[in-house]
Amino acid sequence: MEKDEIASRASELELPRSVELRFVGDALGLCADGMELVEDFRELLPRLRQDRLGRELLVRAARVKGAGEPVVIDATAGLGEDSLLLAAAGFAVTLCENDPVIALLLADALRRAANEPQLEGIVGRMRLVEGDSVDVLGSLGRAPDVVYLDPMFPARTKSAAVKKKFQLLHYLEAPCADPERLMGAAIAAGPRKVVVKRPVKAPLLAGVKPSHSVAGKAVRFDVIVAPRP
Repeated sequence: MEKDEIASRASELELPRSVELRFVGDALGLCADGMELVEDFRELLPRLRQDRLGRELLVRAARVKGAGEPVVIDATAGLGEDSLLLAAAGFAVTLCENDPVIALLLADALRRAANEPQLEGIVGRMRLVEGDSVDVLGSLGRAPDVVYLDPMFPARTKSAAVKKKFQLLHYLEAPCADPERLMGAAIAAGPRKVVVKRPVKAPLLAGVKPSHSVAGKAVRFDVIVAPRP
């Protein structure tokens, strides 16, 4: 999507009161309550080095044996940072985002990244689809290798512990309201595995027990080996 089209769509969106979309230099930003969110994939470059990618918990959880370029559906793309890690590790990623404002911020981040020599090849493996991920998962022509789910973490009791980025996103999109529907669609898509990101002590998503988990200090990735339909 080109900058002119992004600007046109931004001007047409209905936003919550006190929330504004505006360009900050060349980048589309989300602004509210004195806070400003601009997604910039260049900030992730240190994590995209090949000697570090293999240690990323998500990459370890999503690995698929015997697949040259594994296909991933990121059903809860958000601002696309996890998808960028997967694409840098060689996955072909379809990013699904239902909220039109977040989808537009992500489209703009991808636009700018495509003009960066260090990111151009990576974002070339990323395709953004705006819409309900359950519908997208139900209309796939072929089963993906992986479905990745990162429903927004439950609200914390102390707002100071929530990063500004998530404070701004909460103006737009509530945490996943129907985890059973989302998990059901992910499994029904017939992937080799479903990978779910959770806070390390959080309950299982939709009560589905994983085959195994890859855990760090703050988050874990539950891996469900899904039977083929």
